[in-house]
Amino acid sequence: MTRVWKWNRPVTVREVLEDLQQERSIAYTTVMTVLDNLHQKGWVRREAEGRAYRYEAVSTRAAYAAALMNDAWSQSDNPAAALVAFFGMMSEEQRRSLRDAVRIVQGPDRPEPQEERDGREASQGENPGSMADHGGR
Repeated sequence: MTRVWKWNRPVTVREVLEDLQQERSIAYTTVMTVLDNLHQKGWVRREAEGRAYRYEAVSTRAAYAAALMNDAWSQSDNPAAALVAFFGMMSEEQRRSLRDAVRIVQGPDRPEPQEERDGREASQGENPGSMADHGGR
């Protein structure tokens, strides 16, 4: 899928093969089988072009990642705990991306939750009740 997403256009088995062969030796039939399997699973669609097919991703890489996360989360017997554990694994940059994504989903007309404003102010040292004002205790 990485190779199909990389070009963001319909690709042939030969194109994927040549790209992969820059890194390792691989057989044409292996690439053909993998693309056929991806087609059967519904991850790519294909169109005949002469005696070959052109394969195209059904969804974006981001949509695929989101579907994987949703599937994993929905299988949890405690979704809240799963989210807490997942957020705990995130880097600060990933948490910022998450906050940005939540703002996008909420839209510009929805006010920012008070807890989020308070948390940001505390991290910037502007909150009078912050840990820094109490000697870090």
